[in-house]
Amino acid sequence: MKLNNLKPAEGSVKNRKRIGRGEGSGHGGTSTRGHKGAGQRSGTKRKIGFEGGQMPLQRRLPKFGFKNINRVEYKGINLDTLQYLAEKHNLSEITHATLVEYGICAKKELVKILGRGELKGKINVAAHGFSEAAKAAIEKNGGSVTTL
Repeated sequence: MKLNNLKPAEGSVKNRKRIGRGEGSGHGGTSTRGHKGAGQRSGTKRKIGFEGGQMPLQRRLPKFGFKNINRVEYKGINLDTLQYLAEKHNLSEITHATLVEYGICAKKELVKILGRGELKGKINVAAHGFSEAAKAAIEKNGGSVTTL
């Protein structure tokens, strides 16, 4: 082993620029910060999305879409879910309170019955809304539809 064969252990030497360590390093003087201005001084931060004074992307793009403040949101529940509930808990009548009790919807949610699936028995359903297909399927089996 000779001095010219020695090498540092792998991973021990970091290959990064050491700024502010004299002119000979090539990163002395202003320490890569440039002359004058806020970015040259300590304690500076840039806003998220700042592009050096160029108009930022979020301001170049147009506003998009429309939010209707009067929109009414319904929780959709299909006929197959009602059939499953009726079979599992032996129900002939399903109301909003029943759906809340079994964790299908929240207390303050409005419920709309949708037409996916099919009913096998007579079920009386009370909800805030019904699709035409769901209403027809419930009434076809002899059940009743009540809008809350």
